[in-house]
Amino acid sequence: MPHPLRCGISFYLNITLKSNRTFLYFPKIHVTINLYIVNMNLDIGNLYHIYNRGINKQTLFYASANYLFFLKKVRLSLMPVCNMLCYTLMPNHFHILIEATEKSIEIKKSGNIEIQAVSYAIQQIQSSYTKAINKQLKRTGSLFTQNVKCKLLNECGSENYGIACFHYIHQNPWVAGLVKKIEDWEFSSFKDLAGFRNGTLVNKERAFSLMELTNERIYKESYTMINPNKLKHLK
Repeated sequence: MPHPLRCGISFYLNITLKSNRTFLYFPKIHVTINLYIVNMNLDIGNLYHIYNRGINKQTLFYASANYLFFLKKVRLSLMPVCNMLCYTLMPNHFHILIEATEKSIEIKKSGNIEIQAVSYAIQQIQSSYTKAINKQLKRTGSLFTQNVKCKLLNECGSENYGIACFHYIHQNPWVAGLVKKIEDWEFSSFKDLAGFRNGTLVNKERAFSLMELTNERIYKESYTMINPNKLKHLK
């Protein structure tokens, strides 16, 4: 069972003999490799920090087109099944903050198992993106690490860590030294939420309501450094 404050999508290989599925050939035997996913077990109304990185911290996004392709997949698969509150794509990892809705916990079929809609969406996004990068780079194999982290934020003791995570996600490229200002990073929701861009991937109204933010306060508060004691609850 996942840790009560952490949930994830875990992948492992299962070898099955004499399957009628696509299989690998070995002398006198054949096997099938099945991909299984542990359900995220989200609950309606809770906030979750979803994040993952490249295997061995390898690069995920090589050019602007790669970032945009990934975000297109997020729009198609994840956006319809949750409230997207904020996101940031970094060169070798991504962060997404969501609020679970009724659609988030709808059951989807993935092979012979049933998983929640958000788990299914993340699976589809990563699978599609990996295929595209493998084709682009003429490579094979996995791109993302096996476990997609999904941290529950509003049951960490008595404090809601949503606002800390919200700022943490937007501050990532700034803290990493990739830009001089948070708003200079193109591949995050900060520009949309702070009024620099009219993007529609995140639900601005819902984000402001949950984080108790206003158009006047978001910019200044986004540059406030996060208490290190809070940071450990976000990962």
